[in-house]
Amino acid sequence: MTTRFISDLHLSAERPDITGLFVQFLQTEARQSDAIYILGDLLEYWIGDDDDNAFHRQIQTELKALTDSGVPCYFIHGNRDFLIGEQFAERTGVEILPEPSVIDLYGRRTVILHGDTLCTDDVSYQRFRKVIRHPWLLAVARNMPLSWRRWLAIKLRDNSSGNKQLTAEQLAKYDAKDQAIVALMNDTSTDLMIHGHTHQPAIHAHNVKGIESTRIVLGDWYEQGSILEVDANGFELKSQPLATP
Repeated sequence: MTTRFISDLHLSAERPDITGLFVQFLQTEARQSDAIYILGDLLEYWIGDDDDNAFHRQIQTELKALTDSGVPCYFIHGNRDFLIGEQFAERTGVEILPEPSVIDLYGRRTVILHGDTLCTDDVSYQRFRKVIRHPWLLAVARNMPLSWRRWLAIKLRDNSSGNKQLTAEQLAKYDAKDQAIVALMNDTSTDLMIHGHTHQPAIHAHNVKGIESTRIVLGDWYEQGSILEVDANGFELKSQPLATP
């Protein structure tokens, strides 16, 4: 069997092509998986489990169908959907994991995370993240009026590079930094890391205290679907064409 990882879908009602591919994925190869891991930014934004609309209900229904079929699904918060909470988990059957999390991936100790904490050169974002993700402020945010939370979602979207065209200098600034990567792998005693966020899908080699280690970066779904498949024999980072509207 196979374990599959996805991230940075940024699902929204305005992109039915992305949603179509995601639903197709949940109804086909996802059903043949040992587990599905969603490493953040599943939604373009999520301002609270009480923001009930038809599009969000559709996504939750599809996820519930997957977990009801017997496939476990795990989720780590991204920078767009960190307000996903326990009501979402109950409606979907998805288990929310802390960030970072360490899992046993076919005998290999693996650290998984969204990835934004690795982008340490983006100092202004790291300051903003530290404030906005403080447990006290999260509790306050969940009790804000929906209109205020919509403003917050716009602010977060404006603070994210998203799918904008970036210069080489900007790409370097927003990318994960080797010092943060090695430190986390060392702290978690892992030699495999999987994350998203940077929208730069690739497989990287790192040296962690003399051990050859691997970092796999998942791609976003703006132009194609990006799926990492892992089994006992290895891994493959795949892309799929978006669904025709």
